[in-house]
Amino acid sequence: MEKKVTRRNFIKTSVAASLAASLPRVPGAYAAGSDTIRVGVMGCGGRGTGAAIDCLNAAPGVEIVAMSDLFQDRIDSSLEEIKKAHPDKVKVTREKCFTGFDGYHKLAACPDVNLVVMAAPPGFRPMHLKAAIEAGKNIFMEKPVAVDPVGVRSVIASSALARQKGLAIVAGTQRRHQLRYVELMKRIHDGAIGELVGGQCYWNQAELWVKERTPGMSDMEWQCRNWLYFTWLSGDHIVEQHVHNIDVINWAFGSLPVKVMGMGGRQERTAPEYGNIYDHFAVEFEYPNGVRVMSMCRQIPGCADRIEERVVGTKGYAFGYGEIHGESFWKFDAEEPDPYVQEHADLIAGIRGGKPLNEGRRIAESTMCAIMGRMSAYTGRAISWDWAMNSSQLDLSPPKYEFGDLPVDPVAIPGHSPLI
Repeated sequence: MEKKVTRRNFIKTSVAASLAASLPRVPGAYAAGSDTIRVGVMGCGGRGTGAAIDCLNAAPGVEIVAMSDLFQDRIDSSLEEIKKAHPDKVKVTREKCFTGFDGYHKLAACPDVNLVVMAAPPGFRPMHLKAAIEAGKNIFMEKPVAVDPVGVRSVIASSALARQKGLAIVAGTQRRHQLRYVELMKRIHDGAIGELVGGQCYWNQAELWVKERTPGMSDMEWQCRNWLYFTWLSGDHIVEQHVHNIDVINWAFGSLPVKVMGMGGRQERTAPEYGNIYDHFAVEFEYPNGVRVMSMCRQIPGCADRIEERVVGTKGYAFGYGEIHGESFWKFDAEEPDPYVQEHADLIAGIRGGKPLNEGRRIAESTMCAIMGRMSAYTGRAISWDWAMNSSQLDLSPPKYEFGDLPVDPVAIPGHSPLI
């Protein structure tokens, strides 16, 4: 049985309209001498399909021309859904559909692709990004962008190469492109709540989808289809999902935590189909000057939802959804475009305007913060930024990328699981 609840059920925007259609088209040699944005999609599940449609909604002159996924059925279902939304913008041929573990390399090598949408499970993101940047492609990549410190460092290196090549990288942290958050951050950084002294962030919700194993599935196939529940693929839900809120806190503070201390566990989701991840975390992030932020995330059915960020200053406090309280009051009350579309509109406008955005390092650093929270909870140890970024050798990659046997790593036990 497959249960489906998507992150869109938990993020609401005031208006689903996009301003992207009014963006000017700046001529440029993007593919075959035209200014058409030709998109290849790596990872054709629900998020890849949604991101592809958002990209087509973002601006005129955009086409889907190639797709890759481990599984042909994912490509087929994705193509069907995208064609329903934009039948005239899908130009994918059978020859431009690539499956298997080397499919991403074949897509990256397509000469007519100039923008790659990356939405495969996060454990694949560093290798996908490296191949696409080396092939000279612009990038939209979903968050998070790695599941371990080795992967984070790879993404940072690829992002630096993209900057050298003048290539764009935009990450799927849509709050960075959401008008209410942009306006709020302007006010916070202008001193509306004074000096920041603390904060909280949350992503507490019920369950998400789960893919149960069927006869004939190898270990590798099942884990890849049920990827949310295996740390090597998703990073655990603190990394896969809560990175959104952690990124907002980093944005507000304009800095990164120097130390992390966390705890968590696996209380309700204990059946085999839930792999080896936790179902709840509580993590304290310590920022420079001793400022501390409390972070919570949970995926347990029947529990209350809470998805927000709150930042406290010497003159008041602010909520991420667009309110400031304290010496002065402000509330966001304007219409705003759909941030899932706006992030693509901003990406495309930057490419066409000759000013490519590069969010690669920033999202890699926020991903590292979430990874540190998981590592601390798994091991029961405090984690410093310097150690995680410069010394940790944790690499969760499987021994080989092929369908077959792949034993599931044991569930981490604090005080016993090693810190690597």
